[in-house]
Amino acid sequence: MDKGKFRHMIQVRVRSSEIDWQGIVHNAQHLVYCEDGRFTYFGDRGILLDLNAKEHPEKVVIARNEIDYVSPARFGDVLKVYTRISFIRNSSFAFESIIEESSSGRRIAENVSIHVYLDTRTGEPKTIPESFRKKVLEYEGENVVIAWPTYLA
Repeated sequence: MDKGKFRHMIQVRVRSSEIDWQGIVHNAQHLVYCEDGRFTYFGDRGILLDLNAKEHPEKVVIARNEIDYVSPARFGDVLKVYTRISFIRNSSFAFESIIEESSSGRRIAENVSIHVYLDTRTGEPKTIPESFRKKVLEYEGENVVIAWPTYLA
């Protein structure tokens, strides 16, 4: 993954509850760090995904989550979690994340997650709203591939 394509970043500090018996961050915790990055990304872009919202409630689920572990993180490490949306298709989009140790820049993990928009009534995939595509395109620029539905073209 090319870190130069990432504009969004959060920092997290590894807490004692996040390490395993070997003294390193438990493998599942890396996915939580990536999720924290994704939720912050949405919030920073003004994209509300809240089933309790009265206007335009959206339901987005993860259909696939891949992670490559590169090197261990330990208690007290400050980690940078870089997050971006790399593509948007008809009803799905992909987030990519990079986790690095803050002071050294050492790569900890890389993540790709595929998300699907669902109709809140039927639970079936639905076309991603044009407003979502525009907000992501405005932020990501040329670093995102957007496939517009034919009726929007």
